[in-house]
Amino acid sequence: MSNQIITIRNIAQHVGAAVTIQGWLYAKTGKGKLQFLQLRDGTGIVQAVLFKPSLPEETFEAAKHLTQESSVIVQGTVKQSERAPGVPGGYEIEVTDLQVVQVAEEYPITPKEHGIEFLLENRHLWIRSRKQWALLRLRATVMRGLRDWLDKQGFLEMSTPILTPAAGEGTSTLFKVDYFGDQIYLAQTGQLYNEANIYSFGKVYCFGPTFRAEKSKTRRHMTEFWMLEPEIAFCDLEQLMQLEEQMMCALVQRCLEECAEELKVLERDRSVLERILPPFPRVSYDDAVVQVQKMQAETTDPEQKQLLQIEWGQDFGSPHETALTKQYDRPIFVYGFPTQCKAFYMEPWPNRPEVCKSVDMLAPEGYGEITGGSERISNTELLLKRIHEEQLPEEAFKWYIDLRRYGSVPHSGFGLGVERTVAWIAGIHHVRETNPFPRTLGRVYP
Repeated sequence: MSNQIITIRNIAQHVGAAVTIQGWLYAKTGKGKLQFLQLRDGTGIVQAVLFKPSLPEETFEAAKHLTQESSVIVQGTVKQSERAPGVPGGYEIEVTDLQVVQVAEEYPITPKEHGIEFLLENRHLWIRSRKQWALLRLRATVMRGLRDWLDKQGFLEMSTPILTPAAGEGTSTLFKVDYFGDQIYLAQTGQLYNEANIYSFGKVYCFGPTFRAEKSKTRRHMTEFWMLEPEIAFCDLEQLMQLEEQMMCALVQRCLEECAEELKVLERDRSVLERILPPFPRVSYDDAVVQVQKMQAETTDPEQKQLLQIEWGQDFGSPHETALTKQYDRPIFVYGFPTQCKAFYMEPWPNRPEVCKSVDMLAPEGYGEITGGSERISNTELLLKRIHEEQLPEEAFKWYIDLRRYGSVPHSGFGLGVERTVAWIAGIHHVRETNPFPRTLGRVYP
């Protein structure tokens, strides 16, 4: 009987069967006539047991000389066992044959404690570790879940340019690129192009890398990150918040269902995620400032008092967002930010030109902003006025202004940062671990 090649994640379906596992040695123990190999194949980890009397001498000896990350092909019979780690229910393979593909050199990442710079320098190897494996599989589920949910709601995925002639989010965080003698920029957002796409398709989204030249070293910032950006015609701010709320609840539920093993590896408290249910609290910027100012007045910690200082008109920083969200057990919407601290394209609040129809979704547990959106300006003259106020080049936005001249409608959209969302769902401290190869201030290797 031939041995079927299987994945470790599906091993429970093959109890009693002769199978083949292709993978790498994660760890090994044993003595005497028994060896226990922890094998990983990208989908999970399983224990392979070698019993010397049942194997050719050369096979048992070959296993003894395996090093961490050696690549192997193992054949054997799947057994259920309480002692076997790695797969819910506990399974192991009684080995009948072992083929060594390569004996790895001494592996630089060991069970001892390594500094973060060493690990980032060896990111190409670090991603093989158990926690990083779980994080990046969770990331893939988040990205797939977002796409699937939007597709089912009738959205169409669009591809938007990475090379752009103008700013989308402010000129101070642009990466400049020489384009055959002309100066252009790496995209901060695909939103402006998606505003053109809605006039053809109604509901669209783009999904890809975006770039911000922010000289920030916080746990929430990277210079290159992935962003989901839906855009919807005939949509106001309230409808936008409802859509974001529905999407986020569905996403968290999917992660709970599909990533049980990954969340277990990450030691994530599932009960925190199980509380992510509608409705999400809605807090105006005005009220949020008052809440933060009250918390600042009540704290006796001098450092915290300074961090929480804020006046009306300022955007929230990480300390303010953290303080706000710690009062809730689910994401909250903060809406109606001052016009001066938001992008030029946001619709003014009725009878309050100093406020715009903007909204940020802040995740609980101190993770802060995971989405930012707004109702967009749909009036030609008002958009031109805002472009001039921000001293942006009108010529570069000619096509964008045109959208308001030919069938303009109220429309809204938001951007969701994948890395921040994954960090929150995973319950980890820093966003850099949620990207396979993070780009941060001062790091572009590997």
